Amino acid sequence: MFFYKRMAAMILFLLIACLCFAACGEKKEGKVIITEQEFSIRQDAEYNWVVDAKGKIRNVGDVDVKKVVVTGYCRSCGDVLSAGIWFRNNVEKTSEQKDVISYLTAGDEEEFSFRELAFYFMPGGPGPEGKMPDNLEVVVESFETVDG
Repeated sequence: MFFYKRMAAMILFLLIACLCFAACGEKKEGKVIITEQEFSIRQDAEYNWVVDAKGKIRNVGDVDVKKVVVTGYCRSCGDVLSAGIWFRNNVEKTSEQKDVISYLTAGDEEEFSFRELAFYFMPGGPGPEGKMPDNLEVVVESFETVDG
């Protein structure tokens, strides 16, 4: 009887040790990068122009990801609406100003696009004449990893 109790205690100890080692194992991470980005100027109204963005993102992480939010920033644009100068909107991004990729498996690539990254207006004068603002960037704002 004493032998069986000792054997059961030893098996229980080994089981707990194995679970501890498994829990301390390396956690897999999700990582999403921008692989392509392209910006274009579009005339929005008679005296208004906007910059739109499109490109591709790739999941280079170990796990699948979901709810990937891609948006952009114009770091050189001003904060105040002024004629003849590119400016940005400083309030929270609208659904037009970001793209949400619902699911992206590990190793896969997906296209994104969003509008109104930067704004320009010139009443009665010429437009930006194809001159893109400086320091435009596309960023992955957030994503969630899929537990597997």
